[in-house]
Amino acid sequence: MNAAYWVSRIKHIVSFIRLKPFDTSTIEGRSSERHRRIVLTAVTSAGARGVTLLTGLVSVPLTVRYLGAERYGMWMTISSVISILRFADLGLGNGLLNAVSEANGKDDRVMAREYVSSAFFMLSGVAALLAVIFAVVFPYISWQQVFNVSSVQAIAEAGPAMAAFMGCFLLGMPLGVVQRTQLGYQEGFINSVLEVVGRLLGLAGILLVIVLKARLPWLVLAMAGGPVIASLLNGFYVFGFRRPWLYPRFGYVTRIAARKVLNTGLLFFVLQVVIALAFASDNLVIAQVVGASAVTLYAVPMKLFQMLDMVLQMILSPLWPAYGEAIARKDVGWVKRTLVRSTSLGALFSVSSSVILIIFGAQIIRLWAGPEITPSFGLLLGLGVWTVLKAVGNAVAMFLNGANVIKFQAVTAVFMGISALALKIVLSQMVGILGVIWATVIAYSVCVAVPMGIYIPRLFKSELLPKSSVEAI
Repeated sequence: MNAAYWVSRIKHIVSFIRLKPFDTSTIEGRSSERHRRIVLTAVTSAGARGVTLLTGLVSVPLTVRYLGAERYGMWMTISSVISILRFADLGLGNGLLNAVSEANGKDDRVMAREYVSSAFFMLSGVAALLAVIFAVVFPYISWQQVFNVSSVQAIAEAGPAMAAFMGCFLLGMPLGVVQRTQLGYQEGFINSVLEVVGRLLGLAGILLVIVLKARLPWLVLAMAGGPVIASLLNGFYVFGFRRPWLYPRFGYVTRIAARKVLNTGLLFFVLQVVIALAFASDNLVIAQVVGASAVTLYAVPMKLFQMLDMVLQMILSPLWPAYGEAIARKDVGWVKRTLVRSTSLGALFSVSSSVILIIFGAQIIRLWAGPEITPSFGLLLGLGVWTVLKAVGNAVAMFLNGANVIKFQAVTAVFMGISALALKIVLSQMVGILGVIWATVIAYSVCVAVPMGIYIPRLFKSELLPKSSVEAI
Protein backbone atom coordinates (compact mmCIF):
# COMPACT_ATOMS: atom_id res chain seq x y z
CA MET A 1 0.00 0.00 0.00
CA ASN A 2 1.53 3.31 -1.08
CA ALA A 3 1.35 6.73 0.54
CA ALA A 4 -1.46 7.84 -1.77
CA TYR A 5 -3.67 5.04 -0.42
CA TRP A 6 -3.15 6.10 3.18
CA VAL A 7 -3.72 9.77 2.34
CA SER A 8 -7.03 8.87 0.69
CA ARG A 9 -8.04 6.73 3.70
CA ILE A 10 -7.25 9.56 6.11
CA LYS A 11 -9.24 12.03 4.02
CA HIS A 12 -12.15 9.58 3.98
CA ILE A 13 -12.09 9.28 7.76
CA VAL A 14 -11.78 13.05 8.25
CA SER A 15 -14.86 13.55 6.06
CA PHE A 16 -16.94 11.99 8.84
CA ILE A 17 -15.91 14.66 11.36
CA ARG A 18 -18.97 16.87 10.99
CA LEU A 19 -21.83 17.98 13.24
CA LYS A 20 -24.56 17.61 10.62
CA PRO A 21 -25.96 14.04 10.55
CA PHE A 22 -26.21 12.08 7.30
CA ASP A 23 -29.56 11.21 5.76
CA THR A 24 -30.55 7.90 7.40
CA SER A 25 -33.45 7.13 5.05
CA THR A 26 -31.15 4.95 2.92
CA ILE A 27 -28.77 2.06 3.69
CA GLU A 28 -25.79 4.12 2.53
CA GLY A 29 -26.87 7.06 4.65
CA ARG A 30 -27.26 4.90 7.76
CA SER A 31 -23.81 3.43 7.14
CA SER A 32 -22.27 6.91 6.82
CA GLU A 33 -24.06 8.09 9.95
CA ARG A 34 -22.71 5.16 11.96
CA HIS A 35 -19.21 5.97 10.77
CA ARG A 36 -19.71 9.66 11.62
CA ARG A 37 -20.69 8.79 15.20
CA ILE A 38 -17.86 6.27 15.54
CA VAL A 39 -15.23 8.77 14.35
CA LEU A 40 -16.65 11.60 16.49
CA THR A 41 -16.71 9.39 19.57
CA ALA A 42 -13.15 8.17 19.01
CA VAL A 43 -11.81 11.69 18.42
CA THR A 44 -13.59 13.25 21.41
CA SER A 45 -12.60 10.30 23.59
CA ALA A 46 -8.96 10.93 22.72
CA GLY A 47 -9.46 14.61 23.54
CA ALA A 48 -11.08 13.76 26.87
CA ARG A 49 -8.20 11.41 27.70
CA GLY A 50 -5.78 14.23 26.92
CA VAL A 51 -7.62 16.61 29.24
CA THR A 52 -7.58 13.94 31.96
CA LEU A 53 -3.79 13.66 31.62
CA LEU A 54 -3.38 17.44 31.71
CA THR A 55 -5.58 17.92 34.78
CA GLY A 56 -3.61 15.13 36.45
CA LEU A 57 -0.33 16.88 35.65
CA VAL A 58 -1.70 20.06 37.23
CA SER A 59 -3.46 18.56 40.25
CA VAL A 60 -0.84 16.02 41.39
CA PRO A 61 1.94 18.48 42.39
CA LEU A 62 -0.61 20.86 43.94
CA THR A 63 -2.25 18.19 46.08
CA VAL A 64 1.02 16.49 47.06
CA ARG A 65 2.38 19.76 48.41
CA TYR A 66 -0.92 20.66 50.08
CA LEU A 67 -1.65 17.29 51.71
CA GLY A 68 1.79 15.89 52.41
CA ALA A 69 2.92 12.33 51.75
CA GLU A 70 0.69 10.49 54.24
CA ARG A 71 -2.61 12.26 53.48
CA TYR A 72 -1.93 12.20 49.73
CA GLY A 73 -1.29 8.47 49.95
CA MET A 74 -4.62 8.08 51.74
CA TRP A 75 -6.36 10.00 48.95
CA MET A 76 -4.77 7.79 46.31
CA THR A 77 -5.86 4.70 48.24
CA ILE A 78 -9.43 5.99 48.38
CA SER A 79 -9.33 6.71 44.64
CA SER A 80 -8.14 3.18 43.88
CA VAL A 81 -11.31 1.80 45.50
CA ILE A 82 -13.14 2.77 42.31
CA SER A 83 -11.44 -0.13 40.49
CA ILE A 84 -13.11 -2.51 42.96
CA LEU A 85 -16.49 -0.79 43.02
CA ARG A 86 -16.84 -0.65 39.23
CA PHE A 87 -18.49 -4.08 39.45
CA ALA A 88 -21.07 -2.86 41.96
CA ASP A 89 -23.70 -2.14 39.28
CA LEU A 90 -23.87 -5.90 38.51
CA GLY A 91 -23.32 -5.17 34.82
CA LEU A 92 -26.65 -3.33 34.53
CA GLY A 93 -25.02 -0.41 32.71
CA ASN A 94 -23.72 -2.65 29.92
CA GLY A 95 -27.04 -4.49 29.81
CA LEU A 96 -28.80 -1.15 29.27
CA LEU A 97 -26.34 -0.18 26.53
CA ASN A 98 -27.19 -3.30 24.55
CA ALA A 99 -30.92 -2.91 25.10
CA VAL A 100 -30.96 0.75 24.02
CA SER A 101 -28.89 0.08 20.90
CA GLU A 102 -31.36 -2.64 19.91
CA ALA A 103 -34.33 -0.32 20.52
CA ASN A 104 -32.57 2.35 18.48
CA GLY A 105 -32.13 -0.08 15.60
CA LYS A 106 -35.87 -0.84 15.73
CA ASP A 107 -36.82 2.85 16.13
CA ASP A 108 -38.87 1.79 19.16
CA ARG A 109 -39.22 4.67 21.63
CA VAL A 110 -41.50 2.74 23.98
CA MET A 111 -39.00 -0.11 24.30
CA ALA A 112 -36.13 2.33 24.94
CA ARG A 113 -38.17 4.19 27.56
CA GLU A 114 -38.95 0.97 29.44
CA TYR A 115 -35.30 -0.13 29.38
CA VAL A 116 -34.03 3.23 30.67
CA SER A 117 -36.60 3.50 33.46
CA SER A 118 -36.13 -0.13 34.53
CA ALA A 119 -32.34 0.23 34.64
CA PHE A 120 -32.52 3.55 36.49
CA PHE A 121 -34.70 2.24 39.30
CA MET A 122 -32.77 -1.03 39.58
CA LEU A 123 -29.51 0.91 39.88
CA SER A 124 -31.14 3.28 42.37
CA GLY A 125 -32.14 0.24 44.42
CA VAL A 126 -28.60 -1.17 44.33
CA ALA A 127 -27.16 2.21 45.33
CA ALA A 128 -29.65 2.55 48.19
CA LEU A 129 -28.82 -0.95 49.46
CA LEU A 130 -25.09 -0.23 49.35
CA ALA A 131 -25.68 3.09 51.14
CA VAL A 132 -27.52 1.33 53.96
CA ILE A 133 -24.80 -1.32 54.28
CA PHE A 134 -22.09 1.35 54.32
CA ALA A 135 -23.94 3.42 56.93
CA VAL A 136 -24.36 0.37 59.18
CA VAL A 137 -20.74 -0.83 59.04
CA PHE A 138 -19.12 2.63 58.93
CA PRO A 139 -18.95 3.21 62.72
CA TYR A 140 -17.41 -0.23 63.33
CA ILE A 141 -14.54 0.10 60.85
CA SER A 142 -11.19 1.44 62.04
CA TRP A 143 -10.40 3.67 59.07
CA GLN A 144 -7.06 4.49 60.67
CA GLN A 145 -6.03 0.86 60.25
CA VAL A 146 -7.61 0.53 56.81
CA PHE A 147 -5.44 3.37 55.45
CA ASN A 148 -2.56 2.68 57.87
CA VAL A 149 -2.16 6.36 58.86
CA SER A 150 -0.62 7.67 62.07
CA SER A 151 -0.80 11.48 62.18
CA VAL A 152 -3.59 13.07 64.19
CA GLN A 153 -4.93 15.00 61.19
CA ALA A 154 -4.93 11.96 58.89
CA ILE A 155 -6.69 9.81 61.49
CA ALA A 156 -9.40 12.46 61.95
CA GLU A 157 -9.94 12.80 58.19
CA ALA A 158 -9.85 9.11 57.19
CA GLY A 159 -13.50 8.21 57.91
CA PRO A 160 -15.09 11.44 56.62
CA ALA A 161 -12.97 11.32 53.44
CA MET A 162 -14.14 7.76 52.70
CA ALA A 163 -17.74 8.78 53.41
CA ALA A 164 -17.45 11.71 50.97
CA PHE A 165 -16.10 9.39 48.29
CA MET A 166 -18.81 6.78 48.80
CA GLY A 167 -21.50 9.46 48.73
CA CYS A 168 -20.34 10.68 45.33
CA PHE A 169 -19.95 7.15 44.00
CA LEU A 170 -23.44 6.05 45.08
CA LEU A 171 -25.03 9.21 43.69
CA GLY A 172 -23.27 8.61 40.39
CA MET A 173 -24.40 4.98 40.09
CA PRO A 174 -27.99 5.62 38.88
CA LEU A 175 -26.73 8.63 36.91
CA GLY A 176 -24.64 6.17 34.90
CA VAL A 177 -27.88 5.45 33.04
CA VAL A 178 -27.41 8.74 31.20
CA GLN A 179 -23.98 7.79 29.88
CA ARG A 180 -25.06 4.30 28.85
CA THR A 181 -28.14 5.69 27.11
CA GLN A 182 -25.97 8.09 25.13
CA LEU A 183 -23.64 5.25 24.19
CA GLY A 184 -26.60 3.12 23.13
CA TYR A 185 -27.64 5.90 20.74
CA GLN A 186 -24.03 6.10 19.47
CA GLU A 187 -23.54 9.55 20.99
CA GLY A 188 -20.47 8.79 23.07
CA PHE A 189 -18.94 12.03 21.81
CA ILE A 190 -21.39 13.95 24.00
CA ASN A 191 -20.30 11.88 26.99
CA SER A 192 -16.68 12.77 26.23
CA VAL A 193 -17.50 16.48 26.20
CA LEU A 194 -19.24 16.15 29.57
CA GLU A 195 -16.30 14.11 30.86
CA VAL A 196 -14.06 17.07 30.08
CA VAL A 197 -16.50 19.34 31.94
CA GLY A 198 -16.39 16.99 34.93
CA ARG A 199 -12.59 16.93 34.99
CA LEU A 200 -12.38 20.71 34.78
CA LEU A 201 -14.97 21.11 37.53
CA GLY A 202 -12.97 18.70 39.68
CA LEU A 203 -9.76 20.67 39.07
CA ALA A 204 -11.54 23.95 39.87
CA GLY A 205 -12.85 22.38 43.08
CA ILE A 206 -9.35 21.27 44.07
CA LEU A 207 -7.98 24.76 43.52
CA LEU A 208 -10.81 26.25 45.61
CA VAL A 209 -10.21 23.79 48.45
CA ILE A 210 -6.48 24.60 48.46
CA VAL A 211 -7.16 28.34 48.48
CA LEU A 212 -9.62 27.95 51.37
CA LYS A 213 -7.25 25.53 53.15
CA ALA A 214 -10.09 23.05 53.65
CA ARG A 215 -9.65 19.50 54.93
CA LEU A 216 -9.15 16.31 52.90
CA PRO A 217 -12.86 15.28 52.86
CA TRP A 218 -13.64 18.50 50.97
CA LEU A 219 -10.85 17.76 48.51
CA VAL A 220 -12.29 14.27 47.90
CA LEU A 221 -15.75 15.79 47.51
CA ALA A 222 -14.46 18.34 45.01
CA MET A 223 -12.62 15.78 42.87
CA ALA A 224 -15.28 13.05 42.96
CA GLY A 225 -18.16 15.51 42.81
CA GLY A 226 -17.10 17.10 39.51
CA PRO A 227 -18.02 14.03 37.39
CA VAL A 228 -21.32 13.69 39.30
CA ILE A 229 -22.26 17.29 38.47
CA ALA A 230 -21.29 16.65 34.83
CA SER A 231 -23.56 13.57 34.79
CA LEU A 232 -26.43 15.65 36.18
CA LEU A 233 -25.91 18.25 33.44
CA ASN A 234 -25.84 15.47 30.86
CA GLY A 235 -29.05 14.07 32.34
CA PHE A 236 -30.79 17.44 32.05
CA TYR A 237 -29.69 17.63 28.42
CA VAL A 238 -30.70 14.08 27.47
CA PHE A 239 -33.97 13.75 29.41
CA GLY A 240 -34.94 17.42 29.30
CA PHE A 241 -34.17 18.38 25.71
CA ARG A 242 -32.59 15.69 23.54
CA ARG A 243 -34.93 12.76 24.31
CA PRO A 244 -37.54 13.82 26.86
CA TRP A 245 -39.58 10.63 26.30
CA LEU A 246 -36.78 8.72 28.04
CA TYR A 247 -37.15 10.57 31.34
CA PRO A 248 -37.18 7.78 33.97
CA ARG A 249 -40.55 7.21 35.62
CA PHE A 250 -41.52 4.33 37.85
CA GLY A 251 -44.65 3.78 35.77
CA TYR A 252 -42.47 2.89 32.77
CA VAL A 253 -40.75 0.04 34.59
CA THR A 254 -41.79 -3.36 33.22
CA ARG A 255 -40.87 -6.87 34.27
CA ILE A 256 -39.84 -7.83 30.72
CA ALA A 257 -37.53 -4.83 30.30
CA ALA A 258 -36.04 -5.24 33.77
CA ARG A 259 -35.41 -8.95 33.20
CA LYS A 260 -33.68 -8.37 29.87
CA VAL A 261 -31.38 -5.65 31.24
CA LEU A 262 -30.64 -7.72 34.36
CA ASN A 263 -30.01 -11.01 32.53
CA THR A 264 -27.64 -9.41 30.02
CA GLY A 265 -26.05 -7.33 32.76
CA LEU A 266 -25.29 -10.32 34.97
CA LEU A 267 -23.55 -12.06 32.06
CA PHE A 268 -21.44 -8.93 31.56
CA PHE A 269 -20.77 -8.92 35.31
CA VAL A 270 -19.42 -12.48 35.22
CA LEU A 271 -17.36 -11.70 32.12
CA GLN A 272 -15.81 -8.56 33.64
CA VAL A 273 -15.04 -10.16 37.01
CA VAL A 274 -13.38 -13.21 35.44
CA ILE A 275 -11.27 -11.09 33.09
CA ALA A 276 -10.26 -8.74 35.90
CA LEU A 277 -9.22 -11.63 38.15
CA ALA A 278 -7.36 -13.37 35.33
CA PHE A 279 -5.27 -10.32 34.46
CA ALA A 280 -4.92 -8.90 37.98
CA SER A 281 -3.31 -12.14 39.15
CA ASP A 282 -0.06 -11.50 37.22
CA ASN A 283 1.69 -9.40 39.85
CA LEU A 284 0.39 -11.55 42.70
CA VAL A 285 1.71 -14.76 41.13
CA ILE A 286 5.08 -13.16 40.40
CA ALA A 287 5.36 -11.81 43.95
CA GLN A 288 4.55 -15.19 45.49
CA VAL A 289 6.51 -17.45 43.14
CA VAL A 290 9.44 -15.35 41.90
CA GLY A 291 9.68 -12.55 44.46
CA ALA A 292 8.36 -9.03 45.06
CA SER A 293 11.32 -7.38 43.32
CA ALA A 294 10.48 -9.22 40.09
CA VAL A 295 7.07 -7.54 39.93
CA THR A 296 8.68 -4.28 38.83
CA LEU A 297 10.63 -6.04 36.07
CA TYR A 298 7.30 -7.31 34.71
CA ALA A 299 4.91 -4.44 35.48
CA VAL A 300 6.90 -1.61 33.86
CA PRO A 301 7.24 -3.25 30.40
CA MET A 302 3.59 -4.29 30.64
CA LYS A 303 2.56 -0.66 31.16
CA LEU A 304 4.44 0.31 28.01
CA PHE A 305 2.49 -2.19 25.90
CA GLN A 306 -0.80 -1.29 27.63
CA MET A 307 -0.55 2.18 26.10
CA LEU A 308 -1.15 0.55 22.71
CA ASP A 309 -4.25 -1.13 24.10
CA MET A 310 -5.54 2.19 25.42
CA VAL A 311 -5.27 3.79 21.96
CA LEU A 312 -7.08 0.89 20.29
CA GLN A 313 -9.85 0.89 22.89
CA MET A 314 -10.68 4.51 22.07
CA ILE A 315 -11.04 3.52 18.40
CA LEU A 316 -12.88 0.22 18.85
CA SER A 317 -15.29 0.97 21.72
CA PRO A 318 -17.69 3.12 19.63
CA LEU A 319 -18.29 0.09 17.39
CA TRP A 320 -20.19 -1.75 20.14
CA PRO A 321 -23.49 0.19 19.98
CA ALA A 322 -23.13 0.66 16.22
CA TYR A 323 -23.11 -3.14 15.79
CA GLY A 324 -26.19 -3.42 18.02
CA GLU A 325 -28.16 -0.90 15.97
CA ALA A 326 -27.03 -2.37 12.64
CA ILE A 327 -27.94 -5.93 13.71
CA ALA A 328 -31.38 -4.78 14.85
CA ARG A 329 -31.89 -3.37 11.34
CA LYS A 330 -30.54 -6.61 9.78
CA ASP A 331 -27.80 -4.63 8.03
CA VAL A 332 -25.55 -7.69 7.86
CA GLY A 333 -23.39 -6.31 5.05
CA TRP A 334 -22.26 -3.34 7.13
CA VAL A 335 -21.61 -5.60 10.12
CA LYS A 336 -19.40 -7.98 8.10
CA ARG A 337 -17.44 -5.16 6.45
CA THR A 338 -16.89 -3.36 9.73
CA LEU A 339 -15.84 -6.53 11.54
CA VAL A 340 -13.25 -7.32 8.85
CA ARG A 341 -11.95 -3.74 8.79
CA SER A 342 -11.78 -3.36 12.57
CA THR A 343 -9.95 -6.67 13.10
CA SER A 344 -7.56 -5.79 10.25
CA LEU A 345 -6.95 -2.37 11.79
CA GLY A 346 -6.37 -3.90 15.22
CA ALA A 347 -3.95 -6.46 13.78
CA LEU A 348 -2.06 -3.93 11.63
CA PHE A 349 -1.70 -1.33 14.41
CA SER A 350 -0.78 -3.83 17.13
CA VAL A 351 1.71 -5.78 15.00
CA SER A 352 3.55 -2.69 13.72
CA SER A 353 3.61 -1.02 17.15
CA SER A 354 4.59 -4.21 18.98
CA VAL A 355 7.48 -4.89 16.59
CA ILE A 356 8.87 -1.43 17.39
CA LEU A 357 8.54 -2.01 21.14
CA ILE A 358 10.04 -5.50 20.92
CA ILE A 359 13.10 -4.15 19.12
CA PHE A 360 13.54 -0.87 21.00
CA GLY A 361 11.58 -1.58 24.20
CA ALA A 362 14.65 -2.14 26.40
CA GLN A 363 16.14 1.22 25.36
CA ILE A 364 12.82 3.03 25.79
CA ILE A 365 12.33 1.59 29.29
CA ARG A 366 15.89 2.46 30.25
CA LEU A 367 15.26 6.12 29.34
CA TRP A 368 11.76 6.11 30.85
CA ALA A 369 12.18 4.21 34.12
CA GLY A 370 15.93 3.97 34.64
CA PRO A 371 18.72 1.46 33.98
CA GLU A 372 17.63 -0.83 36.82
CA ILE A 373 14.81 -2.27 34.68
CA THR A 374 16.11 -4.26 31.70
CA PRO A 375 13.47 -6.57 30.21
CA SER A 376 14.59 -9.66 28.33
CA PHE A 377 13.79 -10.20 24.65
CA GLY A 378 11.58 -13.16 25.58
CA LEU A 379 9.47 -10.97 27.86
CA LEU A 380 9.10 -8.22 25.25
CA LEU A 381 8.21 -10.81 22.61
CA GLY A 382 5.56 -12.34 24.86
CA LEU A 383 4.07 -8.91 25.62
CA GLY A 384 4.03 -8.13 21.90
CA VAL A 385 2.27 -11.36 20.98
CA TRP A 386 -0.25 -10.81 23.78
CA THR A 387 -0.88 -7.24 22.58
CA VAL A 388 -1.68 -8.49 19.06
CA LEU A 389 -3.98 -11.25 20.35
CA LYS A 390 -5.80 -8.84 22.62
CA ALA A 391 -6.18 -6.21 19.88
CA VAL A 392 -7.82 -8.64 17.47
CA GLY A 393 -9.84 -10.22 20.30
CA ASN A 394 -11.14 -6.82 21.45
CA ALA A 395 -12.21 -5.95 17.91
CA VAL A 396 -14.20 -9.20 17.74
CA ALA A 397 -15.54 -8.65 21.29
CA MET A 398 -17.09 -5.33 20.25
CA PHE A 399 -19.06 -7.23 17.61
CA LEU A 400 -20.09 -9.95 20.04
CA ASN A 401 -21.15 -7.34 22.61
CA GLY A 402 -23.27 -5.55 20.03
CA ALA A 403 -24.76 -8.87 18.91
CA ASN A 404 -25.64 -9.62 22.55
CA VAL A 405 -23.50 -12.76 22.48
CA ILE A 406 -22.39 -12.52 26.11
CA LYS A 407 -22.86 -16.05 27.42
CA PHE A 408 -20.35 -17.43 24.90
CA GLN A 409 -17.79 -14.82 26.00
CA ALA A 410 -18.45 -15.46 29.70
CA VAL A 411 -17.99 -19.23 29.32
CA THR A 412 -14.76 -18.95 27.33
CA ALA A 413 -13.49 -16.31 29.78
CA VAL A 414 -14.08 -18.64 32.74
CA PHE A 415 -12.06 -21.42 31.09
CA MET A 416 -9.40 -18.94 30.06
CA GLY A 417 -9.13 -17.46 33.57
CA ILE A 418 -8.78 -20.84 35.29
CA SER A 419 -6.31 -22.15 32.70
CA ALA A 420 -4.25 -18.95 32.73
CA LEU A 421 -3.92 -18.91 36.53
CA ALA A 422 -2.82 -22.55 36.66
CA LEU A 423 -0.34 -22.08 33.81
CA LYS A 424 1.06 -18.89 35.36
CA ILE A 425 1.89 -20.71 38.57
CA VAL A 426 3.48 -23.68 36.79
CA LEU A 427 5.42 -21.77 34.12
CA SER A 428 6.61 -19.02 36.49
CA GLN A 429 8.19 -21.75 38.63
CA MET A 430 9.96 -23.08 35.53
CA VAL A 431 11.09 -19.92 33.68
CA GLY A 432 10.34 -16.99 36.01
CA ILE A 433 8.37 -13.94 34.90
CA LEU A 434 8.48 -15.08 31.27
CA GLY A 435 6.11 -17.87 32.23
CA VAL A 436 3.40 -15.44 33.33
CA ILE A 437 2.95 -13.64 30.02
CA TRP A 438 3.35 -16.80 27.92
CA ALA A 439 0.79 -18.56 30.13
CA THR A 440 -1.66 -15.77 29.27
CA VAL A 441 -0.87 -16.13 25.56
CA ILE A 442 -1.38 -19.90 25.59
CA ALA A 443 -4.58 -19.81 27.67
CA TYR A 444 -6.13 -17.04 25.56
CA SER A 445 -5.20 -18.72 22.26
CA VAL A 446 -6.67 -22.10 23.26
CA CYS A 447 -9.69 -21.02 25.32
CA VAL A 448 -10.76 -17.81 23.52
CA ALA A 449 -9.14 -17.27 20.10
CA VAL A 450 -9.77 -20.78 18.72
CA PRO A 451 -13.43 -20.92 19.91
CA MET A 452 -13.99 -17.44 18.45
CA GLY A 453 -12.57 -18.54 15.10
CA ILE A 454 -15.00 -21.48 15.02
CA TYR A 455 -18.02 -19.64 16.39
CA ILE A 456 -18.03 -16.38 14.39
CA PRO A 457 -18.61 -17.98 10.93
CA ARG A 458 -21.43 -20.09 12.39
CA LEU A 459 -22.97 -16.97 13.86
CA PHE A 460 -23.25 -15.32 10.46
CA LYS A 461 -24.58 -18.49 8.87
CA SER A 462 -27.39 -18.45 11.44
CA GLU A 463 -28.72 -15.28 9.75
CA LEU A 464 -27.01 -13.09 12.32
CA LEU A 465 -28.99 -13.90 15.44
CA PRO A 466 -32.64 -13.81 14.36
CA LYS A 467 -33.61 -14.01 18.03
CA SER A 468 -31.98 -12.85 21.25
CA SER A 469 -28.55 -14.45 21.46
CA VAL A 470 -28.77 -14.41 25.24
CA GLU A 471 -31.61 -16.94 24.96
CA ALA A 472 -30.28 -18.79 21.92
CA ILE A 473 -26.84 -19.76 23.17
